[in-house]
Amino acid sequence: MSVLVVGVSHRTAPVSVLEQLALDPDGVAKLIHQVVECEHVLEATVLSTCNRIEIYAEVDRFHGSVESVSRVLCERAVERPEEIVPHLYVHYDDGAVAHLFNVASGLDSMVVGEGQILGQAREALRLGQESGTIGPALNVLFQQALRVGKRAHSETDIDAAAPSLVSVALDRATRAIGPLTDKRMVVIGAGSMASLAVSTARKADAGDIAIANRTSSNAARLAQQYDGRMVELEEIGPELSRADLIISCTGATGIVLPLGRIAEARSHTTSPLAVVDLALPHDVDPAVGELPGVTLIGLARLAEEVNEGEGATDVAAVRAIVSQEIAAFLAARRSASVTPTVVALRTMATGVVEGEVDRLLTRLPDLDPQIRAEVELAVRRVADKLLHQPTVRVKELANETGAISYAAALAELFSLDPEAVDAVTRAEGPR
Repeated sequence: MSVLVVGVSHRTAPVSVLEQLALDPDGVAKLIHQVVECEHVLEATVLSTCNRIEIYAEVDRFHGSVESVSRVLCERAVERPEEIVPHLYVHYDDGAVAHLFNVASGLDSMVVGEGQILGQAREALRLGQESGTIGPALNVLFQQALRVGKRAHSETDIDAAAPSLVSVALDRATRAIGPLTDKRMVVIGAGSMASLAVSTARKADAGDIAIANRTSSNAARLAQQYDGRMVELEEIGPELSRADLIISCTGATGIVLPLGRIAEARSHTTSPLAVVDLALPHDVDPAVGELPGVTLIGLARLAEEVNEGEGATDVAAVRAIVSQEIAAFLAARRSASVTPTVVALRTMATGVVEGEVDRLLTRLPDLDPQIRAEVELAVRRVADKLLHQPTVRVKELANETGAISYAAALAELFSLDPEAVDAVTRAEGPR
């Protein structure tokens, strides 16, 4: 069995394409179940963020599974699904492991090293577990990926070298409106992105912070946590008129802040206003950026700017950690892959020994019990010694690069019953 990744991200597609694939929580759950229903797919989950959507699947065949999984993802784009195909990327087996470890460590993020991706990877694992679509293979892979991400952040200063997407967006906003100290701020949304935005702004001594959300209780909870004010989404007009900074990061599938609403709020002022749109699909009408005094900061603009001076030393340190962890994980997996064959071989040898001992005892029924025990022990020792070196070497050779399957060669040389190997594999579970 092998891991397959089919995805699209900011590295392969423009925001306009990513918007077509954006999913709310219900959409993610539905996609997971659609994937696991595909032929050749045994386990599945989905990693969905504001700038990537990736399907992770444990499959028993590459050709066939990659086609069906890709089709399911492309069908999410109601408008022109065929336009999604050129932007897809596929990783398989060892490449899939390496990709997830790079993603979890923040090396593949829009802002290199940002820490939010760890929580998003953890959420992908949780969703798969709750849906019952993740088994031993993906569970082990994601658990290890989370450990790799934690190690990258704890052993390097990548967090300082590469701040979160929110921090970068707020930095761009201050260029338009000046320092956040005492600035009036409106946040639309109450999820993790909104929470991070409010927390970061509060640390920068922002002034009044009004928070609105479709679910008022969530907005109230976030407002209480950071000394802000909850306002009803339907009554946000006056807040927009007074704001120096507006941040929108909802999970809505349509425009939340249309041009007319912002234009009306700006009808009596031309003071600088920064509007940060961190949603996918976007919350803010792109035409808002053409209003006098308004600076619109969206994902497309951030993608062009974020990684200037990314902190090469820290990135190199993270890359070294990730490379080390990838090698260790793959070595352990390859070593484990030969275990069923080794167990089957030793089981066969045990059967041969027992058969020969029984045949001997049948021919020599009067053999002294002590001598019989010595004979049986000697035969077993001979079998163990003959098998010891091949089984040790096959585990060592499994960790060497190359296309040779030493486990398959061993099974072929000793004419091992494939059903016996499969039985051991099923008993131990996927690796």
